[in-house]
Amino acid sequence: MPTIGVNKADLYKALGKEYTKDEFDELCFEFGLELDEDTSESKRPVGVDGVEEAPQLKIEIPANRYDMLCFEGIAMNLNVFLGRQPMSKYRLAAPPNGELQTTYVSEETKNIRPYFSCAILRNIKFTKDRYESFIALQDRLHQNLARQRTLVAIGTHDLDTIEGPFSYEALPPEQIKFAPLNQTKEMNGKEMMEFYEKDKHLSRYLNIIRKSPVYPVIYDKNRTVLSMPPIINSNHTKITLDTTNVYIDITATDKTKLEIVNHIIVSMFSQYCSEPFTIEPVKIVSKHNGETRETPNLTPRATQASAKYLNSVCGLSESRESLCKLLSKMCYQARPSTTDEDKLDIDVPITRADVLHEADIMEDVAIAYGFNNLPRHFPGTAHSVAAPLPINKLADIIRLEAAMAGWAEVMPLILCSHDENYGWLQKPDDGKAVRLQNPKTAEYQIVRTSLIPGLLKTVRENKHHSVPMKVFEVADVVFKDMEAERRSRNERHFAACWYGKTSGFEQVHGLLDRVMLMLKSAFATKEDGLQKDKVVRYWIEEVDDSTYLDGHAAAIYLSVGGEAQRIGTFGILHPKVLRMFELPFPTSTLEINVEVFL
Repeated sequence: MPTIGVNKADLYKALGKEYTKDEFDELCFEFGLELDEDTSESKRPVGVDGVEEAPQLKIEIPANRYDMLCFEGIAMNLNVFLGRQPMSKYRLAAPPNGELQTTYVSEETKNIRPYFSCAILRNIKFTKDRYESFIALQDRLHQNLARQRTLVAIGTHDLDTIEGPFSYEALPPEQIKFAPLNQTKEMNGKEMMEFYEKDKHLSRYLNIIRKSPVYPVIYDKNRTVLSMPPIINSNHTKITLDTTNVYIDITATDKTKLEIVNHIIVSMFSQYCSEPFTIEPVKIVSKHNGETRETPNLTPRATQASAKYLNSVCGLSESRESLCKLLSKMCYQARPSTTDEDKLDIDVPITRADVLHEADIMEDVAIAYGFNNLPRHFPGTAHSVAAPLPINKLADIIRLEAAMAGWAEVMPLILCSHDENYGWLQKPDDGKAVRLQNPKTAEYQIVRTSLIPGLLKTVRENKHHSVPMKVFEVADVVFKDMEAERRSRNERHFAACWYGKTSGFEQVHGLLDRVMLMLKSAFATKEDGLQKDKVVRYWIEEVDDSTYLDGHAAAIYLSVGGEAQRIGTFGILHPKVLRMFELPFPTSTLEINVEVFL
């Protein structure tokens, strides 16, 4: 969790009360924060002016509460929680001349950072503390939500030094030329990459765009450069304490996080505008991808929650009106639904990007009610003893049996490359794998749909050991499922791999028979297996599978009451598969779906 340092005196002034350390620690606990340190109790560093640093409160913020990464957000949320002020109502305000600024997005940007958003804070009043907080919030968003600027990059500019309309383009680095922030010498994009190679702060971001044939750049009407995201802003548009109008540009590779960042920045600092909580929208023209719109959109997200659900999980019996009052302490606007006697109609403010599910609303009800005030035990429920989930208990039984048979358990990563899951096993892409949107490396592109690649990679990394090697795994694979709530589902599988100087086919077959016997499944012929009784039977049939040698693979079928289903496959791997995984000896594998035994 990030730890945010705020000026102690300023925060207590904003909260309207001088707290003792214990009192403020208790307030933090009630809200779900943690007071990490009060620096007034320790020796503080001395500044360049010889004055000791003012006492600070260092507060640990939950990782998903991006609206509390600055002094302004902490003060606002605690004041609303304490009932000292209602949740701020943000609104859009047209510029003095009534004509919105416009930013044009070129089609070439889709090759580097395709998404763009912006806003204007008009007539803002900066002080030294506000300015530092403004810059610090951007840096914290870059480090957390924006994943070191790879997903989102923020630029802030003195609007009075530039003239709209603006354009967001992608050009070869040699064609981009400007004096970067805090520099007087003009450089082109390539020269800047070389100049900042040894810069302790900026060097970590260079690789985001360095290998691209085009770099993103933002110009004004007169072709004055505002910034080259995600690296650096122009010195020409540098904001200072005297800046009164701020143009905010946000570029991204993630569309959702793009707007979250915009909302967080404008909501935190619009309170310092001459008309508090007003934001000037900007028209974005992006014809090539249908993204033409006005940003930011300040409309709260409408959702619903069940009063019965909120009460049952928290062990309460509050009325809908009381629940709405509790939610108002957590920055929501809530009211009883007029169409459903159980529902609450809730408006989620733009600051609460962390609210994704009814469970998040339930958590906020518990916070507002007070964790220490919740019932110690729920009425009407019996005391019970914890027990493993049936699928985990089944997995443990299979795991124990395989280990007792002399096989070693391994636990590879659940992520793998697309090639390992499909191409290296000589399987076509069936479209069932869950893909990572922004994989960090080619090795972790998808969530596995089979346990076999992980076993083979484990053997490959340990092939200097003596053979035969006998390894197994009991774990989840993941498939797309558009009917599921999260559009995917987990499935528990058991897989084993024999690697040695002989094929080991009979060893894998023996392990299968042992596991099936333990699961009380009788071996049968196909004809016997289709009998309509309650006996659980299994049988194997030769199958053509490109992963295995022709004539050396079998499908495993399970039947109950005459209803048969294929639950897995085993056989001797094809030489091409072994070559891809760099395995010189014959290898046999087995994989079955164990959830069918529940």
